[in-house]
Formats: sequence, C-alpha cells, structure tokens
Amino acid sequence: MSRREANGPAVDLPLGVDAAVFAEPWQAEAFAMTVALHDKGLFSWSEWAQALSAQVKKPGAAIDGHDYYEHWLAALESLLVSKGLAAKADVDAMAEAWERAAHATPHGKPILLENDPRPTR
Repeated sequence: MSRREANGPAVDLPLGVDAAVFAEPWQAEAFAMTVALHDKGLFSWSEWAQALSAQVKKPGAAIDGHDYYEHWLAALESLLVSKGLAAKADVDAMAEAWERAAHATPHGKPILLENDPRPTR
C-alpha cells in the first residue's frame, strides 16, 4: 500500500501547482527547523514574523524575492542569538564550516558537514 492509499483518497493539486515549493533542500531544512523550534516553544510566531520582517526590509534585498530564504536563514540565526539559544560566534563558526564543506563536496554529491576540510574541535 502506498502512502497516498494509507492516508485516504488522493487529492489532486490545483492546476499549475507542479513546481517545487523550495528551490534547494537547505531551504526546506531551514523552514523545518523554524517550525520545530517554534513547536518547542522557543519563540512565538510574532517574534518570528518580526525577525523575518527585519531581515527582508534590509537594504539590498532582491525585489523579485529570490533571496527570501537567505533572509529566512538570517532571521533564524538572529533569533537564536537574541533569545540566547546560541552564541553568535558559534552560529558564525557553523555557517563557515558548512560553507567550507560545500566547497569541498564534489558536484552532485550531498553536502555533509564532515566534508569540511577544517573541522571544528
């Protein structure tokens, strides 16, 4: 039995809704982390909306919104720091480690933190 069969009758998507919701896997992960942290009670939706709004309103934001999830991630990082859930230095170090891992990962392979050529201790 497929998941669709197990979950009841299949529902067709509206016409024209065949594009991916997220352009990149990291966008879906950032979205899921935000929802999970909210569900744990670490911040309210109004706090989240304020943090995201502050990022989107910063000068240099793309008019077409192609950088929306970059703002999303920056808002999440900012909220983690402002709520005392992570130190800015730790957030910055982790972002740098992922960046190094991305550059060290062969094209077409999953980006894994263990690919960072300079792992943090």
